[in-house]
Amino acid sequence: MPRFAANLSLLYNDVDFLDRFAAAARDGFRAVEFLFPYAYAPAQLAALLQAHGLQQVLFNAPPGNWEAGERGIACIPGREAEFRNGMAQAVKYALTLGCPRIHVMAGLVPQGADASTVRNTYIANVRYAARLAARLAAPHGIHILLEPINGRDMPGFFLNRQDQAHALLAEIAEPNVKVQMDLYHCQIVEGDLATKIRQYLPTGNIAHFQIAGVPERHEPDVGELNYSYLFQLLDSLGWDGWIGCEYRPARGNAPHGTSDGLGWLKPWLQADVN
Repeated sequence: MPRFAANLSLLYNDVDFLDRFAAAARDGFRAVEFLFPYAYAPAQLAALLQAHGLQQVLFNAPPGNWEAGERGIACIPGREAEFRNGMAQAVKYALTLGCPRIHVMAGLVPQGADASTVRNTYIANVRYAARLAARLAAPHGIHILLEPINGRDMPGFFLNRQDQAHALLAEIAEPNVKVQMDLYHCQIVEGDLATKIRQYLPTGNIAHFQIAGVPERHEPDVGELNYSYLFQLLDSLGWDGWIGCEYRPARGNAPHGTSDGLGWLKPWLQADVN
């Protein structure tokens, strides 16, 4: 059955980041994900995971200058050396945290850049990341994930659609490269989520799901999507991987705002225990 991971970059934002591990464990989460770990020593984060009985299931490779608006550099020509250094750092963290997945953000397409050059740069960088992860993390390996992101939230992002991601996957042709299917982004760009899930999940090329309500990106029981139906569909298709809860609590940073909004999750946590 689906298993849910708390995204500590968006949830529990009423407490400091390092305190969010304990908060997630108290609410019944068994796994966490977050955007970036690099502000903290890997051993410090690993100790928190162990102390609270949590599994790290996903984080992002270094995105370039996030504060300046960069959203990954994998598609940007001329940044290859920086990308490779960032991947070495990401794999080091993944090994210490026992994390089997790294999301490589594609990045914003540079204005005026040649489309074929951008695409070829992206493919070459992802191949490099995949081979590095396979070599350094042998024998078990680490999956490198591609995530389509909607252009409303992230204008100019290189990768937007599921069919685009799966076509790139075939061209990259590395066995440890998979797709991260965020149902929030997919609904905004394409819709028809149940059909997309039925189309792509049986291929074995999806390694992680993420969720949020549409359109406000709040809890999944707020908005236009029937997530209960989608969770049951995933269950019926045999999905037993992780679903990242990457949403912004409707109560913002109010005390206990994340916990108070988890009514939608309790039946699934109880079923997991039983």
